This record gives sequence, C-alpha cells and structure tokens, in this order.
Amino acid sequence: MISEVQIILRVLVGAALGAVVGFERERQDQPAGLRTHMILVIGATLAMVLSVNLGFLYARPGTPADPARLAAQVISGIGFLGAGAILRYGFNVKGLTTATSLWTMAIVGMAVGAGYYLVGVITTALMLIVLTLLNILENRFVRTSISRYISIEADYKKGLVKSIRHIVQEMSDSLLSFNIQKHVKNKRLRIQVVARVSRDQALEELIEVLSDVDGVRNLKVE
Repeated sequence: MISEVQIILRVLVGAALGAVVGFERERQDQPAGLRTHMILVIGATLAMVLSVNLGFLYARPGTPADPARLAAQVISGIGFLGAGAILRYGFNVKGLTTATSLWTMAIVGMAVGAGYYLVGVITTALMLIVLTLLNILENRFVRTSISRYISIEADYKKGLVKSIRHIVQEMSDSLLSFNIQKHVKNKRLRIQVVARVSRDQALEELIEVLSDVDGVRNLKVE
C-alpha cells in the first residue's frame, strides 16, 4: 500500500514534471499548454496510485492483484484529449506534437505514480530535448517549406492565367495544384493554387507580385 504522504509527494512531482513540458508548449502557442499538461499528469499520477492501492486492497488469497487495470484506461482514454489538440489549417495540420506530448506525459505521470521518480524525470528531460533542441534543428535543416493554399479572384484577361501560373512556379518550391473556375457572364476568374513556399518572406514576396498583376481583385492565403 502507498501511504497518503507518498501519494501527495508523487502527485506533486508529477505536477512539476507536467509543468516543465507544459511551459514549453505554452511558449510555442499550442492549444494544450501549461495548465493542461499539469492537470493531465496529476490525474494520471493519481490514477496510477489508486490502481496500485486498489489492487492490494481488494486482493484475495490465491487471487493475484492487478494494479494495471485502472491505469490501462488512462492510456486509451488520453487519445480523446490528444485528438482535441490537433487542429487543421487549410492543407496543414497543427498540434500532432502536442497530442503526442500529452500522451507521453500521461505515461510519465503513471510512472511517477508507480514510484519510478528517476524514470519520470529522465523521460521529461528527454521530452524537453526533443521539443526544443530538435525543433530548432528541424526548422533549420528539415522543414524548408510549407504548403499554402492561395485563392485568387480576378477579371478575365488574355494571358492572365498563364502569367499567374508562371509567377507561382518561379517563386515557390513546387506547385502542387492549380485549379481554375471561370464565370462566363461576368468574365471573372477564380484560381485556386496549392504550392509549397520555403519561408514567410518568400510568401510575402509572392503575394506582393500576384497583387501587382493587372486584373487581380482579391487574394486569400491559408
């Protein structure tokens, strides 16, 4: 049996570890930040402690205790919370890393609840390395471009479509799709483009050039 003093200590340690990772997610302006991670790890820690204690409390001679039954529901149930942290912005998805950090920190809380303090601390430190150091390396060397959806409304003019396609091809890393809708009666065009653009500066330059094209009336970027 785990004493009440030990339960309080484990919950406090779990809250501290959740705060460390949650603070990093808060700085990145993620949907699940400091409070979410702290509450999650506190709940997971308490669930693990209760699971261990209840297993011993209701054990019968000849019947082995099962301290993992209650804790196992945390692993499966946390998926619903993680799904709520995943957001879709046009052709880009944000929040997958936060969803996985929530799931992993729930496991850290369970580890602390079971008494594995050192494992919980090392795992949290490893999480910080992945979330901070590897994020810097990824942004600098791996993530060189991002998909952008551009909607263009323009007056129909001869050569306009060809000109816009040429501009996007020249100023983006790759042109993924190029769709055209033409309103015959009012002679208006709607061009929908999906392209991979390397940097925010490159996107701003692309928008400026497209805005200067004669006939373009409206631009929308996602």
